[in-house]
Amino acid sequence: MFLMERNITSETTFTLLGFSDYPALKVPLFLIFLAIYSFSVVGNLGMIVIIKINLKLHTPMYFFLSHLSFADFCYSTIIAPKMLVNLVVEDRSLSFSGCMVQFFLFCTFVVTELVLFAVMAYDRFVAVCNPLLYMVVMSQKLCALLVFGSYAWGVACSLTLTCSALKLYFQGFNTINHFFCELSSLISLSCSDSHLSQVLLFTVATFNEISTLLIILTSYVFIVGTTLKMRSARGHRKVFSTCGSHLTAIAIFHGTILFLYCVPNSKNSRHTVKVASVFYTVVIPMLNPLIYSMRNKEVKDTVHKIMNTKFFSR
Repeated sequence: MFLMERNITSETTFTLLGFSDYPALKVPLFLIFLAIYSFSVVGNLGMIVIIKINLKLHTPMYFFLSHLSFADFCYSTIIAPKMLVNLVVEDRSLSFSGCMVQFFLFCTFVVTELVLFAVMAYDRFVAVCNPLLYMVVMSQKLCALLVFGSYAWGVACSLTLTCSALKLYFQGFNTINHFFCELSSLISLSCSDSHLSQVLLFTVATFNEISTLLIILTSYVFIVGTTLKMRSARGHRKVFSTCGSHLTAIAIFHGTILFLYCVPNSKNSRHTVKVASVFYTVVIPMLNPLIYSMRNKEVKDTVHKIMNTKFFSR
């Protein structure tokens, strides 16, 4: 019986509906998403290169930022190309193994990004509250361990959820009313008992969201307390310039995730879920490089130098 269920599952094919409900919008959506994804790729890879070539940016904050850009690039690349292809082709099918791989990789980098935001909040806490000990506390070894831990936790959470999804079985052709494989959709299509998968999904998602938010909020409570004790306006501006970009990125990312938590799981809400999912899978990876570069003099100066070098080399 178990082997028969495995054979049925391995032959399963999923069809991603995506935005096929709006055929008149296929071309405009394709062009918009292509532009956003292209900008995201250039922005995130550009941020990594800028941090690499500018020695002034070889600090813990930018080390974490380069890995945030890498995570943004990875999880948007896992979703966007397939979404773009499905907007222009009739065959929007995806095999069971392809669906599992997409979910595993996407979940890995989303969880990694959640943890990286918390790590960056701790980094800002140390920089503002203990500036004299900053380089001692945030040593290269600790920074490397924090980044490794972020990726390791992302893999562990993703592996747990993917293994639970592999225990589900499906029959024949299944339609996912989304533009990528996400676990809640797979659970609703499963022909087997999905209680364990539901519990694991709720536990992992809730724990990661609450724990990372607690770390971020605690760090910024101490940062605000330290800032209020500063008498100089220059000190206030410096704190705002270093923390403003991070807070903006956190508010957008966590705000979108919390919004998805609040949307009721019903057929009428699927359109809202799709729009919000587009925002955090495609739009946010494009916004992060903009947020971190617009208020950053070193990054802007490096970009100008690169552009001037290329211009004069011609």
